[in-house]
Amino acid sequence: MVRAAIIGLGMWGQKLVDSVQGKSDQITFVAGNTRTRSKAEDFCRDRKIDLRDDLDAILKDPEVDAVVYATPHRQHEEHIKRAAGAGKHVYVEKPFTLNVGSARAALDAVKQAGVVLGIDFQRRFHPSIIEIRNRINDGRLGTLSCCVAEISTPSGLRLAKESWRINPEETPAGAMTGLGVHLMDCFIDLCGEVDEVFCVNTRCAAPLVDDTTLFTMKHKNGVTSTSVCSLASAASYSVTVFGTNGIAETRQSLDTFRFIPVPGNAAAGSQPEIIDNTGFDPLKAGLEAFAMAVAGKAPFPITSEQIVHGVAVFEAIVRSAETGQPVKVG
Repeated sequence: MVRAAIIGLGMWGQKLVDSVQGKSDQITFVAGNTRTRSKAEDFCRDRKIDLRDDLDAILKDPEVDAVVYATPHRQHEEHIKRAAGAGKHVYVEKPFTLNVGSARAALDAVKQAGVVLGIDFQRRFHPSIIEIRNRINDGRLGTLSCCVAEISTPSGLRLAKESWRINPEETPAGAMTGLGVHLMDCFIDLCGEVDEVFCVNTRCAAPLVDDTTLFTMKHKNGVTSTSVCSLASAASYSVTVFGTNGIAETRQSLDTFRFIPVPGNAAAGSQPEIIDNTGFDPLKAGLEAFAMAVAGKAPFPITSEQIVHGVAVFEAIVRSAETGQPVKVG
């Protein structure tokens, strides 16, 4: 059992804890630290988490094996370095960092310390996404042409003035930082590295944050992917991949995978397929994949090279949003 500390106990940090606490035989949270102690005291007491005011004391504690960071994005490099320097394994929220230089510095610290690193792109572990990935990799979808995705949440409509999430330095390109990075990573995973991006970012309804972001990526293999993100609507998540043998998709939520074959294509089969994956918790799956890597059972599936490339793509998307022009990925 990996004994972890949670750093950052806002809404998302608490979701991470609740995905595994008392439910996993691979990881449990034993300590915590957050900016506003009073907002987390009841939560930690109910879950038997030792809430501490001193992060350094947590990092020096031999009873803590790993640190999970749900902290503001600009702090990630420093936090990763501190944990790695203390010999703690590290699991960090997305985006990993906001620029490639910072990402490389954090990864160098992890490599030098010899600790395990995980990043919370937890949707990679969802069986509906895995089903799409498998059908791409084994050729059942045929030749890919394009991909489309959307993700939405009403969270931008109720962000408080004191929230760090309304700071454009922490959340550049609006909905891209909180939501779009998941779709970006999904299509890097499914379609390969990205050559060029274009982004449009607007504020339509949310009072304090840019709430609507659209970005298109041209992958190095010629496939294009387009994603739309909204912080001002009902919760939804969909991914659709178009191949010469048919369409593989998960729509409205990740609960259901669907395959629609091209009529008359023998390789595709003649009947649509539906697979129900209701009830799967990707947050738990991501944290348990990290715990398995810490235990030496399996490497964490998102490599340092993919992390750096993802940050480079993220940087290019932010720059495109600022300039209104397509941007090559460095």
